[in-house]
Amino acid sequence: MTENQAQGTAQATRTALVTGANKGIGYEIAAGLGRLGFRVGVGARDTARREEAVSKLRAEGLDVLGVPLDVTDDASVAAAAEQLDELGGLDVLVNNAGITGGMPQDPSSVGLEVLRTVVDTNVFGVVRVTNAMLPMLRRAPSPRIVNVSSTVGSLALQTAQAETVGPISAAYSPSKSYLNAITVQYAKELADTDILVNAGCPGYVATDLNGHQGFRTPEQGAAIFLTLATLPDGGPTGTFRDDAGIQPW
Repeated sequence: MTENQAQGTAQATRTALVTGANKGIGYEIAAGLGRLGFRVGVGARDTARREEAVSKLRAEGLDVLGVPLDVTDDASVAAAAEQLDELGGLDVLVNNAGITGGMPQDPSSVGLEVLRTVVDTNVFGVVRVTNAMLPMLRRAPSPRIVNVSSTVGSLALQTAQAETVGPISAAYSPSKSYLNAITVQYAKELADTDILVNAGCPGYVATDLNGHQGFRTPEQGAAIFLTLATLPDGGPTGTFRDDAGIQPW
């Protein structure tokens, strides 16, 4: 390979960062993007689990790297952004990291500290990471921001179909409503750029988050996010969707 060919290959390499990518849906999003030819940053705060995930993905022949990342910590997020910038930048950000805060979560008895903890990860963490990565995304040719949300955060569905969108959860569900609202605001702010900002719902996936009670596999849950991460230029922005299509906020 000549020097010019090597430079062309490097320039053609697209880089994605997936937060909370050491297991579950995040892992499958990272795997899926890797299979599509992305170099993928496996973002996770747990060192052992992150390294295990990276090893498994590399064993498949995928181009991945471990990115130490605690979405609730400013210094950790800044270090992750610096690591990716030194590697050449970022094309796709998938904000997947999230927690439930534990159940039950009746609003009449939930602790305020639970609310703070869940929102800090599920909402503030997304804002913290997104804002740190935005300078790189603005330089990318086809940048995408994808937020992993849930229909439990849809106020329309919660009101109309309460029995179909999960149990009462005064912390987790509202955090996803907040995330949906933040997604819309980013899409509005970035409407005059090439950055497409969308949210998706994976469906009821069997993960640690729900004690593996879901009926979908993590790979099935990841599919919608691969679609959103690879939307064509000029594609939709400011939408919330699942495998069935557009869903109400």
